Amino acid sequence: MKTNSFLALKWCLYGALLLSLGMTGCHSDSDKDTQTAEATPVDSNLLAGATIDTARLKPITNELQLTGKVTFNQDKVVKVFSLVGGRIENVKADLGAHVQKGQTLAVISSGDLADLHQEAIAAQGQLALAQKNMQVAEDMVQAGLSSQKDLVAARGQLSAAKGEVDRVNERRRIMGGSGASYIVKAPISGFIVEKTAASGMELRSDDPETLFTISNLDQVWVMANVYEADLSNINEGDEATITTIAYPDQVYKGRIDKVFNVLDPDSKTMKVRITLLNADFKLKPEMFANVIVSYPGQGERIAIPGNALVFDKSRNFVVVVNRQNQPVVREVTIFKTIGDTVYLNSGLQAGDRIVTKNQLLIYNALDN
Repeated sequence: MKTNSFLALKWCLYGALLLSLGMTGCHSDSDKDTQTAEATPVDSNLLAGATIDTARLKPITNELQLTGKVTFNQDKVVKVFSLVGGRIENVKADLGAHVQKGQTLAVISSGDLADLHQEAIAAQGQLALAQKNMQVAEDMVQAGLSSQKDLVAARGQLSAAKGEVDRVNERRRIMGGSGASYIVKAPISGFIVEKTAASGMELRSDDPETLFTISNLDQVWVMANVYEADLSNINEGDEATITTIAYPDQVYKGRIDKVFNVLDPDSKTMKVRITLLNADFKLKPEMFANVIVSYPGQGERIAIPGNALVFDKSRNFVVVVNRQNQPVVREVTIFKTIGDTVYLNSGLQAGDRIVTKNQLLIYNALDN
């Protein structure tokens, strides 16, 4: 009897234990289902105000970082010198000043110009004499007192006198000025970037010296140095991004428009040129420049905008919009970043929709 009671009690305890384990298992499965439901995004209202882009399969682009400097556009640089000898009486333009075409830069007292003025007077006198001789020769031929030979000679003298007047006047027009004063004028509009002229300076007509250098800085050149190991990656037409120390937040875009196929013997570098517009004149010659050149790489990768990434817990994530138009957090691995473009190793496929604005707010909402 006791044995049967003991066996009944044992089976009752065993059943109670099984029932307890079953309830615990059901409870665990219920919790798991609840957690899964909480991790699954169901609120599409999170996408209100968000900007959505698409992951694309793109050819890989590489970047090459170069150093360089801003220089004058040599096609827009003019050197100004005096066409006559003499002494500089007055300088009317300073280094760095902006001048207009035709503006007076300096006034020179010149003996050469005085001599030219005297030549003009003499040429006018010879012309008047030749005209008078021509009239006399014509009258004498008509009166039968002279031959046609004398008339032809008079005409030759008149033509020579006119030619000399024209020559002297043309020289005076080219040189400008009046009397013994020679005016140095700006041939183009631009900035005076070099200046050697000074009051009292003596000039020689047989050895002209550059007085001013004028450059129009609305366009400048950036000359970048390419090391020998990188020569095969550089070609005309490659895109270039330029920044300077003076304006680190100002980004200039251009393309390599000339490759100088000569290595510097000392630095073992080759020069490449990028022409930039400089309407605000911020870029000054001799400024240091950082140059990033983009050139085609090999293969293709999934590419997304860099502002789509969310970095958290030492990993990278993006917010993907699924087919139900709901935001989902997905981890991605980065292959490389080129400018504003991020190339991925894994995590997305071509055509996946990703959030590029307010993605951090959505990520935090989903993470909580």
